Amino acid sequence: MSVRCALPADQPRSRRPRVLSQRTPRPRRRFSHSLLSHHVRQNTTALPACDDRRALRRTLRQRRRALGHRDQYLASMALTRQLMQQTELRRARHVALYLPENGEIDPTPLVDWLHQRGARVYLPVLRPLVENRLWFVHWRFDTRLVLNRFNITEPDLRQSGDRVRRIAPWALDVVLMPLVGFDEQGHRLGMGGGFYDRTLAFAAEAHGPRPTLVGVAHACQQVERLPHQPWDVNLDMIVSDQRVLRPHTARA
Repeated sequence: MSVRCALPADQPRSRRPRVLSQRTPRPRRRFSHSLLSHHVRQNTTALPACDDRRALRRTLRQRRRALGHRDQYLASMALTRQLMQQTELRRARHVALYLPENGEIDPTPLVDWLHQRGARVYLPVLRPLVENRLWFVHWRFDTRLVLNRFNITEPDLRQSGDRVRRIAPWALDVVLMPLVGFDEQGHRLGMGGGFYDRTLAFAAEAHGPRPTLVGVAHACQQVERLPHQPWDVNLDMIVSDQRVLRPHTARA
């Protein structure tokens, strides 16, 4: 796995995944979306029926994995630009994001900007033996990263068990969630495990604090229509490398 772990420069570095930009040539400072748009136009893989969620996940994962290193880098930078313009991110003090796997769009270049604004950054961790929910753990310079049972990189549970490092989901200001697919109406296709849905189910309640839920994905992961399941947590916003959607289905 390759991620850009953007931790403050004046802090010591711990063992972590390699930096994405180290193996990818830095693009020119000014660029357009034409390269990415060309790739999306050329990606004509036929999609399964929208009600076949398993086949649709498989096809959309193949689509994002087909992106080359340069396309991934450009998409990550464009996503970061989009996110930095959103009021919810500019005001946030506690932000959860994820380390990209399996072709997911990379949100980690946002971390430097968040730290400069005084925000704390958190990573999701699979809670051990507890209803397959998530903990959100403060990502610090000394955070040790390991592979969980799904071979996904996350903070070591031996550190994550420290309550000082964890934050309750309702106390987060923003949660950036990886999507497998999405549509114009804001319906989402997750990874299939239901971890975010179970952890953030409280967000559907009419009262009480809740984070702003932001789904992020490559533009090529957008499909014409997705079915909405009763257990799907509504998103306040979907951000790709090319656009921002604020679906009417989300809670104001």
